[in-house]
Amino acid sequence: MRIDILTVLPELLTSPLSESIVKRAKEKGLVEIVVHNIRDYTTDKHRQVDDYPFGGEAGMVLKPEPVARLMDELLSERRYDEVIYTSPDGMRYDQREANRLSLLGNIIVLCGHYKGLDQRIRDLYITREISIGDYVLTGGELAAAVIVDSVVRIIPGVIGDEASALTDCFQDGLLAPPVYTRPAEFRGLRVPNVLLGGNPALIGEWQQEQAEQKTARLRPDLLK
Repeated sequence: MRIDILTVLPELLTSPLSESIVKRAKEKGLVEIVVHNIRDYTTDKHRQVDDYPFGGEAGMVLKPEPVARLMDELLSERRYDEVIYTSPDGMRYDQREANRLSLLGNIIVLCGHYKGLDQRIRDLYITREISIGDYVLTGGELAAAVIVDSVVRIIPGVIGDEASALTDCFQDGLLAPPVYTRPAEFRGLRVPNVLLGGNPALIGEWQQEQAEQKTARLRPDLLK
């Protein structure tokens, strides 16, 4: 998989894309992540990529020209399965969408910034608009990092124990059940006996019950 990220603040993505599981995926050759600075595609001598919005609204808007130049360059080099724009008014991101994106070959993620992006870029290039929650960030870089991390970790071969990713929260529409490790007793609290008994069928039933109860208590909306 190749992921191209378009941003005005590439420095914000340096650490999230250079550590942990994402780093291992890159080293294994399972994913290629290329960060592009939109400022490199402006003809403005001050490298300005934003301007005041028509209509007099407060804030600044990403100009269409530098984004279009960068988009055209990338699209001339290869075919992309999705061109994603991170925006608070996009579709709510979830595990199902992460699973879908992980099966694609090439994607572009354009990070929103300032007051937003000139609508004509959204009309001409964007195939998917994604929000990671009902709140506003300073820019879309953190949202892009969230999307990349959630997608890369479930690409086959990235995690050593692939079964671990398949039992994460939301994979089956439920929150994950509680997990325990040694010691069997800690500050007066014991690991449930069923987990110590070694019976896979009983453990599976217990995990399912716990997942359903936890979801009903903390995220009843998922059960709908």
